[in-house]
Amino acid sequence: MPGNLSLSSLKAAAADGSIDTVTVVMVDMQGRLMGKRFHVQHFLDSAFEETHCCNYLLATDLEMATPDGYASSGWSNGYGDYIMKPDLATLRLAPWAQGSAMVMCDVIDHAHNDVVHSPRAVLKAQLKRLEAMGLTCMAATELEFFVYLETFEQAREKQYRDLTASAPYNEDYHILQTAKEESLMRPLRNQLYQAGVPIECTKGEAEAGQAELNIRYSDALDMADNHSIAKHATKEIALNADYSVSFLAKMSSDLVGSSSHVHQSLLNSDGKSAFFDSSSKHGMSLLMQHYLAGQLAHAADTTVFMAPYINSYKRFAAGTFAPTHVVWSIDNRTAGFRIVAPDSANVRIECRIGGSDINPYLAMAAQIAAGIAGIENELKLSDAYDGDAYSVDAAKSSEPVAQIPNNLRDATTALESSAMLRQAMGDAVVDHYVRAARWEQEEFDRHVTDYEIRRGFERA
Repeated sequence: MPGNLSLSSLKAAAADGSIDTVTVVMVDMQGRLMGKRFHVQHFLDSAFEETHCCNYLLATDLEMATPDGYASSGWSNGYGDYIMKPDLATLRLAPWAQGSAMVMCDVIDHAHNDVVHSPRAVLKAQLKRLEAMGLTCMAATELEFFVYLETFEQAREKQYRDLTASAPYNEDYHILQTAKEESLMRPLRNQLYQAGVPIECTKGEAEAGQAELNIRYSDALDMADNHSIAKHATKEIALNADYSVSFLAKMSSDLVGSSSHVHQSLLNSDGKSAFFDSSSKHGMSLLMQHYLAGQLAHAADTTVFMAPYINSYKRFAAGTFAPTHVVWSIDNRTAGFRIVAPDSANVRIECRIGGSDINPYLAMAAQIAAGIAGIENELKLSDAYDGDAYSVDAAKSSEPVAQIPNNLRDATTALESSAMLRQAMGDAVVDHYVRAARWEQEEFDRHVTDYEIRRGFERA
């Protein structure tokens, strides 16, 4: 579902005073919205065509640092500009901000070519490959996060320690406990829906104060836009309601992590499922089997895009509903890849590797690239794993069972050496995100953690 405003309706809203601001945004490497707030008249006069941003926005980290080592931008070439080109199909109301509209942008250079490592362009490139095969990717991403009673400022003052969860115990599907969060969740559902994001529901998740937001499936690009908008809006609506929220993948060693499972299926050019074949086992067509086999074969290559930070890998632990092994199974939440709705026209793949900290464009692009490799090479799918995938028994699998990389270093090495992703995305894109991952590791390695001090201050 794209945006819900046209330029003509925006002009009418500007004339009657109901909209005075247009937030023009691009998506950075971390999946955040970056951009400018325009007076609506200036947007209508000229900025609807293009505006500019510093190119360091696609060569930075969570702290907005300016690391060296990027080929695309840096001190050596003076940090020039990119063009932000509004995609007017995404123009929408932004009800969480008074009198505001919002539009997503593609990032292009001054020759009006895509900046190939910009997340939206990375996903679009893989969708074009599918289109050439007569296929369309439909997707849905789940958003999990923790809700705290402290405001963002109060949480910062407490150095993010000893925060008060919005509910005192596990609230998975719990209606009474989630009622305590409705002063946040009700406006979140309603305002996102008013913004043209097709919200299905909110629910409690498997920890105290952990919530999940579900958005109706859509084509992959639209889904990535909806995910990014929803994640930003959750933070802004929490700010307005005097809560704080966190999409950190692992908040505490004592708590389960927050995930972002990626559901995906393919449609043929006639709009029918390319994954369903009633005559095949589990209703999985041969194309679906090849696609899934590609994702299994290249799971290590794509892990950086599913788990981009040091903290991301703390999720992968037995008994937490986050996977540890590269296996697939039928409706089994312990596996890295779960087949949902088997033996039906809705049969689809749920990749359970991604955490709540994913950039949805990059995560889906990587999944699609691996799936295409499976189709092109007609990879044979191993047998479904049956049982607890945390205690994988190699004898139960028709092929050796790999572990999901459990640290950023190993995942970065797999990304850098991935011939599949270099062919699918290009060397420039792979090298760009290898540098991003290496920088995350370098920054962590130079810091001394509280854990090290507590453990070694007296006993070392």
